[in-house]
Amino acid sequence: MATAPASPNRDEIFAALRRYWGYDSFRPLQERIVSSLLAGRDTCVVMPTGGGKSLCYQLPAAMLSGRTVVVISPLIALMQDQMANLAQMGIAAGSLNSALASAEQMSTVKKACEGQLRLLYLSPERLARNDTIEWLRKVPISFFAIDEAHCISEWGHEFRPEYRQLSALRQHFPECSIAAFTASATRQVRHDIIAQLRLRNPDKYIASFHRPNLRYLVKECDRGMQEELLLSGLRQQQGENVIVYAPTIKSVGETVLLLEHHGIPALGYHGQMEAENRRRNQERWMSDEVRVMVGTIAFGLGINKASVRSVIHLSLPKSIEQYYQEAGRAGRDGKPADCLLLWQKRDIGLLTYFIDQINDPAEKERSWQRYHEVRRFVEERTCRHLQICSHFGETPKWTQCGACDICSASPAWLTTATSDVRSRRKRRGIDVAKLPETGAPAHTAYAGGSGLMDALREWRRDAARQQNVPAFVILHDSNLEELCRRRPSTLDDLRRVPGFGQRRIELYGEPLLKLLSRFPKTRPATESWGKKPSKAATETERLLAQGHSLEKIAEIREVTLGTVVDSISQMVEAGQIEFREEWVSREKLGHIRKAYARLGDVRLRELKDALPDNVTFHDLRLCLAFFRAQTD
Repeated sequence: MATAPASPNRDEIFAALRRYWGYDSFRPLQERIVSSLLAGRDTCVVMPTGGGKSLCYQLPAAMLSGRTVVVISPLIALMQDQMANLAQMGIAAGSLNSALASAEQMSTVKKACEGQLRLLYLSPERLARNDTIEWLRKVPISFFAIDEAHCISEWGHEFRPEYRQLSALRQHFPECSIAAFTASATRQVRHDIIAQLRLRNPDKYIASFHRPNLRYLVKECDRGMQEELLLSGLRQQQGENVIVYAPTIKSVGETVLLLEHHGIPALGYHGQMEAENRRRNQERWMSDEVRVMVGTIAFGLGINKASVRSVIHLSLPKSIEQYYQEAGRAGRDGKPADCLLLWQKRDIGLLTYFIDQINDPAEKERSWQRYHEVRRFVEERTCRHLQICSHFGETPKWTQCGACDICSASPAWLTTATSDVRSRRKRRGIDVAKLPETGAPAHTAYAGGSGLMDALREWRRDAARQQNVPAFVILHDSNLEELCRRRPSTLDDLRRVPGFGQRRIELYGEPLLKLLSRFPKTRPATESWGKKPSKAATETERLLAQGHSLEKIAEIREVTLGTVVDSISQMVEAGQIEFREEWVSREKLGHIRKAYARLGDVRLRELKDALPDNVTFHDLRLCLAFFRAQTD
């Protein structure tokens, strides 16, 4: 019979975080959640996409030697990716799914019963089988972790009947604690999760639903204007990672063809593709071989790519929860990102048609409720961030966010593109769907850059081929970016780079240091990031010399303020221009300097959480560039 784990030792928790993940600090709420699970308490966690939910149950699992955390996960692909990542960290894990041969499944069961696995991944369907319950009783289980727990609630946007059977866990394993994790659950759904899983006085951790680095832009349009705005939006994000959500399998193919016709390489992803093709396209996108992924809602669950700069929806979502989850895949690195929703009147007809096909009265009523919530979100002139927070039961102190099309002006490119379409339509009197191309040159920058970053990506691809795993499993983009910026020259230096735990240093330390040694440390920062000085950077420097403010430069260049700040930050860090006091007030600079001295080079989000609310991500990036330039 399982017994409650010993009370956690904080030093041991941080030692494990450093050893396996290579981090010196937690994201908000993570440490408290880990402590609850190590103490054997039932737990309910609602944490937005990118908040680091998986670490919350993987870290306790790594620390509980001889015991196993059973993770209930809905997708085989998600299990496989997490298993591959755990292998890179040296954490023993196994999974049971239909893709495995019988002998491999039997071996996994044997290891689990012997306590050799720290984590065991099961689907809800597998757990519902009587034979699974029978042998699972022999496993030294520490606790159950239910991923995507909102699927258990009929009030949730992704209700799955097989999740309802998880309510039997308390009956079969009364001595084991249960932890529920979800990224998108309203107050009603949270209560239902707790009731269905029969959680016992659970610790509840509800992170804020406010993502201040995301800019929500909503635009009603017809098909022709939608295509023009899509193309304009992608050209603004030239060379950046983008997800485009299309409503149907057919529209995925049509959109990929449209983009390629206009010189923008793109990949497709939908549920009816062969599994191998889906996986290959996902890996190519994750590895930055192709920057734009066009997919149905089948794409994205479990995707761990921090550098997505834009998520574009080409139809109304079925619910606020769905939209929040999908749009939230942008900007997970804490940097500014755009969430663009381009909807058409016909989307309303399609949504109502499918609702009318529902036979169950209760489910039909819930679907109508979600439909009306979405209509209010796109049609009301109320702050988008505020609407989302309120939907999930959060009551912000602010009433305007400054980061949506309601609270601030739409970006110049969106306004200009819309005006151009209307002008051409009025002038030519033709169907906007047949309008000629805008004349903008085809961009080849989506294929990637050069220099150190390119060399690191090539090394990563080779390592992935040798191990037969996706490239992003070897190292994430954020890890490569840190290597470019910090340029470690010894293994001790590498240990101080976030994301490099003990196992990864053992596996990749020497070859990475050898590669880095080929790139002189005195090379300008812009080149070390694999990018040649651009005309845009030169234009920004010229406008700065003329005395324009950052906001005015963004307006003149018709780009976002975040784009200007990124460009200037790179030039400041490279020593090409001087930091100016008018960019960030002396008071803010003092706060940021103190936090930076205390926390060091942690992730941007962690620094932001340690600072007053009036300190923005733009302030942070400019100041960090200034500090790094002083220490180089």
